[in-house]
Amino acid sequence: MNARWLARAAFALMFASAAVLIGFADLASLAMVAAGAAAACLVAAGGYWFLAHRGVVRWLALGLVIFVPVAVLVVFALNHLIWVAVVSVALLVLAAGAARLALTPAAAGTGMPFREVPPPRRAFLIMNPGSGGGKVARFGLKEKAEALGAEVALLEGPGVVDVADLARRAVAAGADLLGVAGGDGTQALVAGIAAERGLPFLVISAGTRNHFAMDLGLDRGNPAACLDALTGDGVEQRIDLGIIGDRTFVNNASFGAYAEVVENPAYRDDKRGTTLKVLPDLLSGHRGAKLTARAGDTTVTGPQALLVSNDPYELSDIAGLGRRARLDAGTLGVVAVTVNNTLQAVELLRGARGQGLTTLTASEVVVDADAPEIPVGIDGETVMMPTPVRCAIRPKALRVRVPRDRPGVRPPKPRLDWATLRQLASFRASPAGTV
Repeated sequence: MNARWLARAAFALMFASAAVLIGFADLASLAMVAAGAAAACLVAAGGYWFLAHRGVVRWLALGLVIFVPVAVLVVFALNHLIWVAVVSVALLVLAAGAARLALTPAAAGTGMPFREVPPPRRAFLIMNPGSGGGKVARFGLKEKAEALGAEVALLEGPGVVDVADLARRAVAAGADLLGVAGGDGTQALVAGIAAERGLPFLVISAGTRNHFAMDLGLDRGNPAACLDALTGDGVEQRIDLGIIGDRTFVNNASFGAYAEVVENPAYRDDKRGTTLKVLPDLLSGHRGAKLTARAGDTTVTGPQALLVSNDPYELSDIAGLGRRARLDAGTLGVVAVTVNNTLQAVELLRGARGQGLTTLTASEVVVDADAPEIPVGIDGETVMMPTPVRCAIRPKALRVRVPRDRPGVRPPKPRLDWATLRQLASFRASPAGTV
């Protein structure tokens, strides 16, 4: 089915959803449907009140979040409208799916280019046995890498190992490739050294979340498959590196609420309790530094949370926030969240791009604050940095070696652009060159 017919199917399904409501519900019942929409806003507001307050208000908000959906279901059931609501919502979900499929061809990219390169002769790999719940041992990564001719250094034993010094000494000894099996923070440290020396870098998806590996299209379920890049089946890609102060980052640098929460000493032992305890002060501005971010001609004042990423994240929906379609766009992504009242919180939670959400791209971002230093989450590791903090991009600074045969990066979900969808669905003759 081509894009035009998918767009027409999307509109047909939306009309069918409305027809079900009108055909099987009287005027009073339609009012209850409107009440259901209002209830959704109340639940979103209740969620914000739960996070932004303590004591009685917090527990009343939790009660609201639980009670309102139950009350709506009871009212619908008493009026024998449960099936009408289910069918109508199902048709709307199908309509949204058809709309996204119709818009996908325009959103799909060609992927990052690669080039053929000979395999390394003296690969040096750093592996953290404790990362990802013991994936290094579980997948036999050390033994498999050594069988391919690589030298492996394990981060184990007493004391803290200086990973950067370890990588530099390996380069001085003649290593022609650096690689890491570990978390994204360690990946970023060694990637910076590889870029500095002009060496290729190998990512082995042995961390817990492996966000960097995901955006490179690597197999996160089988980290041993990443070692295929050491053979003749490997190819090389040029990707960007983020710079913050004198450090590199491969994913993002976060400021504000997230960094403040993670920096709290109690967070490691009680993540949920610490977050709920600290958030009210952060959201109300009574805790943490007041931030100001300058990106190009744009200034964002007082955001509660700020994310600066090595290439922009996909923002077509909340689920897309953790994924980047490309790592070679040569620009920083910026997402700033500023919530000053309940209305902004409701708009943000329902996905609206109102005053509470700022998204843009820039080659440089400067974050200042009313404090001499602030906590910054750099690829998941929190450090204290003096203000102002400067973030920049180094386009295509890192040579990454990846297996030729890998899962790849899923195309980004397109934003539901109703004007474009309406043009696609039109029965008028399309201009030359369009679908």
